[in-house]
Amino acid sequence: MKKTLQRSIQIALLVVFVALIIMGKPQLWMGLFVLGILASFIFGRIYCGWACAINTVLIGITTIKKKMKIKDRPIPKWIKKPVTRYAVLFLFIVTLIFTLRTGVKLPVLPLLILSGMILTFIYPEELWHRYLCPYGSILHKSSKTAKRYVKVDPDLCNNCGLCMRVCPGLAVKKGEKSHEIMKDDCLVCMECIRKCPQDAISYKS
Repeated sequence: MKKTLQRSIQIALLVVFVALIIMGKPQLWMGLFVLGILASFIFGRIYCGWACAINTVLIGITTIKKKMKIKDRPIPKWIKKPVTRYAVLFLFIVTLIFTLRTGVKLPVLPLLILSGMILTFIYPEELWHRYLCPYGSILHKSSKTAKRYVKVDPDLCNNCGLCMRVCPGLAVKKGEKSHEIMKDDCLVCMECIRKCPQDAISYKS
């Protein structure tokens, strides 16, 4: 899949996201996310790599950092603990329930984007995708049984590690003979497919 097409889709959906926030109808975007959950059972975390407005913004942040030669700080060990991920998810769900039951409008989605932007300016992009994003935590579970996902052909892989270096979700694990992509952590961003010099990575059933 060509990068230009993917970026066009991401930018178009980011515009839709901003428009919905301005119109005060963020619940419509949540409807798109629910569709993303349903799709993840078959296509993996395709919402993350193609539709998520936060991810689209973070791609821009990472690009700016590279041009400005801003170095990432190491991810704190406490953030890597599973309890952190589930605590953020719990807080997110409680906040959504509160807004639905009380009618009080809280800027949940804009705050998520702002949080992701600030953290990605300081730390590697995978901090948000793998450890903190509440959407990612939900899709991490639903995509475990995905029928279609990004995979490495062990017969073609030369274990160079480039896929691991370009993966924004820290979804690639090094094996003895080839690398392996964890489909529950994979954002289906296709970056590893485009960068693999051996054409050893594909997105298929």
